[in-house]
Amino acid sequence: MNWQSLLSPQRTGSKPTSSEASRSAFEQDYDRIIFSHPFRRLQDKTQVHPLPEHDFVHTRLTHSLEVSSVGRSLGRKAGEVIVQRHPELKEKFSLFDFGAVVAAASLAHDLGNPPFGHAGEDSLSDFFLEHPYGKSFQSKVTEAEWNDLLKFEGNAQGFRIINSNQYGLKLTLATLGAFTKYPCPALFPGRDKSKKSQKKFGFFQSEKEIFSTAAAQLELTRIAEDVWVRHPLTFLVEAADDICYSIIDLEDGCRMGLVNYNDTVDLLANILKENFKREKLDKITGQNERIGVLRAMTINKLVEECTEVFLAHEKEILEGTFDKALADHCASKDALEEISSISVEKIYRARHVVEIEASGHEVLPGLLHEFVTAGEHIMNKSSSRKYKNLALLLPVEMRIEIEKQVSTYGMLRIILDFVSGLTDRHALSLYRRIKGISL
Repeated sequence: MNWQSLLSPQRTGSKPTSSEASRSAFEQDYDRIIFSHPFRRLQDKTQVHPLPEHDFVHTRLTHSLEVSSVGRSLGRKAGEVIVQRHPELKEKFSLFDFGAVVAAASLAHDLGNPPFGHAGEDSLSDFFLEHPYGKSFQSKVTEAEWNDLLKFEGNAQGFRIINSNQYGLKLTLATLGAFTKYPCPALFPGRDKSKKSQKKFGFFQSEKEIFSTAAAQLELTRIAEDVWVRHPLTFLVEAADDICYSIIDLEDGCRMGLVNYNDTVDLLANILKENFKREKLDKITGQNERIGVLRAMTINKLVEECTEVFLAHEKEILEGTFDKALADHCASKDALEEISSISVEKIYRARHVVEIEASGHEVLPGLLHEFVTAGEHIMNKSSSRKYKNLALLLPVEMRIEIEKQVSTYGMLRIILDFVSGLTDRHALSLYRRIKGISL
């Protein structure tokens, strides 16, 4: 792979155009995402903790903004060295282009996440795995399509949203490539989960051709049918996410009293090492302010370490032979692993977190059951009053698309778009209303 092709500013489905004088095509990507409807919905989607009770913990939106900020730093630091290593890039690109691509892809990285956190993904999958009605669709779709349905994947849903005509994002190929952490489909018999890029999947059958076209234009290395190596900048997007959720989830846990303050300080000090000065920390008034300072210093240290790993392995990354998370190989990997263990034990299994996950397992399959039934009634032009009314609760553009569908899989994808796109509160209130629990 080569950086000239990997930094393509061409937009999906569009002819090449020149960028505005004041903004690069990659900066335009960032603006398009931040003003989009799917991005705004993230303000009411759970990151870890339920939304109403604590106004200072992170939502998917604040998390995405922070990941984007860290991603920009990673991209610029790496880009500064890469441009020096490859002088031919200087005519077209600068360190700011690397930063802009990683920032835009990082901003979009959670667009496909459903309500109720990661439990929402399992809840949507359970409808097809466990429910008799959901399981009945296996005979109505292809094997590859059925594999898509058996595991709802937020990354693939995000790729679908980015490429939906409904939102008109039309991002550059560079950003689209950097966004895709798992450049393979759900049905992949030769999957090697020891490779980071193959642990999950990055596109549904409905968007397979879109990614295939983008991969060809980016000149990504193809390793099997419909399977490619990662775009190199994807490693920086992943690192930005890993850094933020590790450190900031710990900060939230400390603020909420789930993790002891002194334990939090010790965990962050393990990363800062000689840069940690307890006497300076003690001069800061306020526990939250102290943790905030340590968090900022820790993120900066991890940005430096992950950039070093990326640059040290640039050649292997371009050759497609490096397939590991940067954070798993940085100098602080052991300290990050300890933070992860503490977070699982004390934060992710906290009672209020488990409660919201439990509600997701009831609400989302319930909504799917009703709206998939409505979708079938639309396709069959049924006269059922109940499902005609339910169909009216779908956005008009989705109803029109379902009416045009000849494919059961296509109808199911549209209903999954609707349910997974709901915010936490909207999903809960809609479920209560259609079940007659509240009016």
